[in-house]
Order: sequence, then C-alpha cells, then structure tokens
Amino acid sequence: MDVMNTKLTLRLDDALIETAKTEASRRSKSVSRMVGEFFDFLTAAPKGKPNLPPLTTALFGLLKNKGLSEADYKKHLRKKYL
Repeated sequence: MDVMNTKLTLRLDDALIETAKTEASRRSKSVSRMVGEFFDFLTAAPKGKPNLPPLTTALFGLLKNKGLSEADYKKHLRKKYL
C-alpha cells in the first residue's frame, strides 16, 4: 500500500518544541514520527475495560454509586493511620 505523507504545521511553545526535539533525538526518531506514533496509539487504544490484574479486576467498580467521596476516603485514612 502506498502511503502519502502530507506536511502538518503545529504551533507550540518554544520550550515544548525543544523538549520534543531532545526526546526525539534520544529515541533516534524524528518529531514527526513521534507525533504520528502518538496518534496511532490514541486510535489503537482499547476502548473497553483496562487490562488489570485479577484482584484489581475483581474490585473494579465495587464502590460505584455508594455515595462515597474523596473526603470520606481521606477521613478513613486519617482514622486508620493517625
């Protein structure tokens, strides 16, 4: 299959551009290739449940709709460890 490459211009902060160039050099890739791989990754990522260890999978969603908040969790941790 013949792949057509088209130029794309991105406007980014100068510091971010330098970071991208440094990282690309470290990986022996071009910035364009890294950007392309990033978008390939985004479109190839599974849309369903993440691949988790069995114990985590068993616990996943256990407290959903239980009316607990982050404040409840912090209160629990303070009580447990203080």
